[in-house]
Amino acid sequence: MLDLKALRADPDGARAALERRGEGTGARLDRVLELDERRRSLLPRVEDLRAEAKRRSKDVGAKMKELGALPPEQAAEQRAQITAWAKEPAVEAESLRAELEVVEAEFNEALLLVPNLPDPTAAPEDTVIREVTHGSKWLVEGGPGFEPKDHLELSGDLVDMERAARLSGSRFAYLKGDLVMLELALVQWVLSKLGGQGFTPVIPPVLVREQALLGTGFLPDTEQQIYTLPADDLYLVGTSEVALASLHAGEILDVDELPLRYAGYSPCFRREAGAAGAADKGLFRVHQFDKVEMFAFVEPSMAKDEHERILAIEESILTDLELPYQVVNIAVDDLGPSAAKKFDCEVWLPSQGRWRELTSCSNTTEFQARRLDARYRPKDEDGKPGKPEAVATLNGTATAVGRTIIAILENHQQEDGSVAIPAALHAFGAPKVISAS
Repeated sequence: MLDLKALRADPDGARAALERRGEGTGARLDRVLELDERRRSLLPRVEDLRAEAKRRSKDVGAKMKELGALPPEQAAEQRAQITAWAKEPAVEAESLRAELEVVEAEFNEALLLVPNLPDPTAAPEDTVIREVTHGSKWLVEGGPGFEPKDHLELSGDLVDMERAARLSGSRFAYLKGDLVMLELALVQWVLSKLGGQGFTPVIPPVLVREQALLGTGFLPDTEQQIYTLPADDLYLVGTSEVALASLHAGEILDVDELPLRYAGYSPCFRREAGAAGAADKGLFRVHQFDKVEMFAFVEPSMAKDEHERILAIEESILTDLELPYQVVNIAVDDLGPSAAKKFDCEVWLPSQGRWRELTSCSNTTEFQARRLDARYRPKDEDGKPGKPEAVATLNGTATAVGRTIIAILENHQQEDGSVAIPAALHAFGAPKVISAS
């Protein structure tokens, strides 16, 4: 949610920033400001009328006493007039209150449709910042001298899509044998690495209420991707970002507690509507997958530095796994509603001969925190506690397990079809070599 005071102070600047996201986005802001002005004009009128109703109710008794000397018929007529006079502001206030409720509802709905203001450095189009090949045999002139196999060929029956489809439908998989050990090693290694960077490991709930999705900006925008449990008013998360963002919802944190960093490990669920192409087969785009997600609560002034820090951690993970990657500053019109800026790390997939998204990290500034009422209490120059303000939140993929396994299998495959697993994972239980045969 955007800062209403800032929007009122500089509507033109906010409108120009939002229009970078795409045509018509600024019009959503105009609707919000229109409704905001209407509700702000109604509120004092309702309060004034209620105050006037109280004043008149106090005067009724005295006015009624003055009618004692009048003839009965005249007194009755005057009494009716005084009663109507006393009720008049309350009746009008009730009418305006009903109108205010409608305006408030429309305002809140309109505000949910306005995305975050993009950072000025968010790219106008996807822009590669750097490419890191680590001397990959797939990217040197001449290549390795043999044709690459895809991850399904390399894994053989260690990935069983057919039986999973009979069980659950398309885009589900059984992982077996050495790939299970690879996943567990990958997760444990990543959590250990993040622990050294100040991230507290968390296994969060994966069933959440609607407010958690509204708070993170996944509603009302990605309903088509979300699995729901209507009987329980619960939703299955597509990322543990949703649960981690709500960890401090409704709280006021002490500034000395910040930054707070969490590493959430959970299964994730996405409907992934639409037909999958050949490039998305196997584990690349499935309905259920495991992921370790980084999430940080920081002072707003530290958000940009934290964004770069999370990106650096993502890059260090890819470096230790000896995976060729490129960093992309994502186009402003492709940002999610909550993100002010996003970086993707794309890995090279030899079987496809192209870069594919593996991780991403987003600076969501104070947008999510305002929706979730997650605040901190800053200190002034004398060290005295100040007025609570919204914190900034950031998220980043440490490892999307299925896609990372694809990247490891394909980039570290040998000519005989075996795969040499990166040394960083050996101490955590990963096999040194995986072979489908």
